[in-house]
Amino acid sequence: MDFGFELKGRPVAVPRDQTFPSDVANSSYHTKYGFVGAGRNLGNYILVDGVNEKGVSAAALYFSGEAQFADKSVTGKVNIAPHEVLNWILGNAASVQELGTLIDQLNVVAAPVKVMGKSVPLHWIVTDRTGESDVLEIMADGVHYMKNPVGVMTNSPDFTWHLKNLSNYTELKPTPHPARDYDGYQVSSFGPGSGALGMPGDYTSVSRFIRTVYMREYTDQVATSQTVTELSHVLNAVEIPKGVKIKQDGSEDYTQYRGYMDTQNLIYSMQPYNDQTIYQVALTEDLMNQSTPTEFPIADQQQFQKMN
Repeated sequence: MDFGFELKGRPVAVPRDQTFPSDVANSSYHTKYGFVGAGRNLGNYILVDGVNEKGVSAAALYFSGEAQFADKSVTGKVNIAPHEVLNWILGNAASVQELGTLIDQLNVVAAPVKVMGKSVPLHWIVTDRTGESDVLEIMADGVHYMKNPVGVMTNSPDFTWHLKNLSNYTELKPTPHPARDYDGYQVSSFGPGSGALGMPGDYTSVSRFIRTVYMREYTDQVATSQTVTELSHVLNAVEIPKGVKIKQDGSEDYTQYRGYMDTQNLIYSMQPYNDQTIYQVALTEDLMNQSTPTEFPIADQQQFQKMN
């Protein structure tokens, strides 16, 4: 979760059968499944990523310059704001495929987030326990719900553009490039890693998409117990420290936290910027049968394990 505005998210478990008032005037929406993820109480709990009891995980990502939402409610539709879509997905979809049949119910209205005072441009990645992954984007030309063959998503431009851009990087590989012969003069690489020469290293969403697709494709598969640790190493390649990405208004985009969603065991893991400890919350029957959401505080400074 890379953002300049302090989201102050922490793990939140939302129980089954909740009705949320929407920030769209005179509207509300219902969620039937329990889910857990990162969120904050803004009058109601708003989550930005998480996993539900059916093993569906989802995340909302910034989509500036591309997202375009409705300007008013539509009778007979579920009228919700962009920042409420994640709750609705996790609360109502039992699979990526089922979500495709539910989207027609939605009318996403450009209502503002109260704490920010503006509507946020978002798009969403959704994955279920089968491994299928899809992307939801709402733009001027309509609603796009499409397969995600690479299992990676970042911010703008649109997802189809990111896929096409992969064609510019077909030379990337984990093994060294072979030596070259220039009219008898032998040229060889400086060592292992040369196969990744040309991989972009900047902090744009375009470059981070390329790096993450590469890491996801070639990182070793590990035992289930090591998956979150391995993913943490993958995300090291795209983490944004404070101060290296400053926007025109002077604010700093940085990696506020990393979220890991276990679709098999229904565990949400959160690794904050100020504390690299990985906090985990399992979505239990007890949490899902509460009457109200349960919030889990986390430390605001690094925890250390002392050895003496």
